[in-house]
Amino acid sequence: MSSATSLNTDIRTIAVCAAQVPFFSGGAEAHVGGLITQLRQRGFEVDLISLPFKWYPEAQLIRSIEMWQKVDLTESNGKKIDLVIATKFPSYFIQHPRKVLWLIHQYRQMYDLLGTPHSPYDMSSFRDRRFRNKFVKLDTNALASYSRRYTNARNTADRLEKHCGLPAEALYHPPPLMGTYTNIDYQDYVVSVGRLDQLKRLDCLLRALPHMDTAIHAKIAGTGPERDNLEALAAELGVQDRVEFLGFVPDEDVVALYGNASAVYFAPHDEDYGYITLEAFLSGKPVITAPDAGGPLEFVRDGVNGLVLDCQDAEALGASIQSLVLDKKRCAEMGAAGAASIADISWENVIDTLIRGA
Repeated sequence: MSSATSLNTDIRTIAVCAAQVPFFSGGAEAHVGGLITQLRQRGFEVDLISLPFKWYPEAQLIRSIEMWQKVDLTESNGKKIDLVIATKFPSYFIQHPRKVLWLIHQYRQMYDLLGTPHSPYDMSSFRDRRFRNKFVKLDTNALASYSRRYTNARNTADRLEKHCGLPAEALYHPPPLMGTYTNIDYQDYVVSVGRLDQLKRLDCLLRALPHMDTAIHAKIAGTGPERDNLEALAAELGVQDRVEFLGFVPDEDVVALYGNASAVYFAPHDEDYGYITLEAFLSGKPVITAPDAGGPLEFVRDGVNGLVLDCQDAEALGASIQSLVLDKKRCAEMGAAGAASIADISWENVIDTLIRGA
């Protein structure tokens, strides 16, 4: 394993910056936690710099930006901070003479989610248009201040270039439980792991269940605002006895859930990256996703290591999932192809890239 000395002799102390919505955590927090752990294992002195983030009302969104702009990370109690690594919005508004960007996501409601039910901004409103223009200018200027820009996925980099005209390089990292995933069995269930949110489109999986053999079940691990709605939908569809809502699941049980599944359902709308695809492949399982899933499509190849399906067509989705789940040989072949396709993704490359040249 690389050490701080072998990477760059004059960088010792690193501040990793990440905004935090109090009482909520997910993939972004795991992303940042993994980075800090890996840096420490390589001999760097690292600390997390986190500020609470609230995006409403509009004045608070701007205040959140200003809070980051005003933080002084040049030193702490006489200790020089050699490098700052900024991650998700608005932490990249931090000021420092030596900084690198590893972007998890921007404020998506101003960009790719604009014009959808997931954004509060109406572009037919002069007031909203004016506010968005002000925001995008602030955002672009902050991101342009980085001489080296990396993102967690190609999809995130594409958004950055599309909306702000700034190029960036995708820098993939392994999921948090790397080294523990294992392929145990191919039982007759499809598993979904992650936050229960509208953007994850778990309702599509539930709507597909009536069109599958009754032997096939769905196991849904995770918490989130959509749980009550999903449970109600399962009852309405008459499939409540074929769906397990597991809530929060400890790490060791997550590994077993993946390990015993026949396939993994991960069909979000325009995901940044998504650990779930990599977790599935490391467990030897194919991934079922959608043509507009974003990040998963950087890894999933239809018919090779998973299926890319129109998740809005419940009948066709159900038929395709059934065909896959009931064919264990096909599941195994696709899962093995998935594992082979991500064999080169490592923390070693991430750390080397972020530190070298800083």
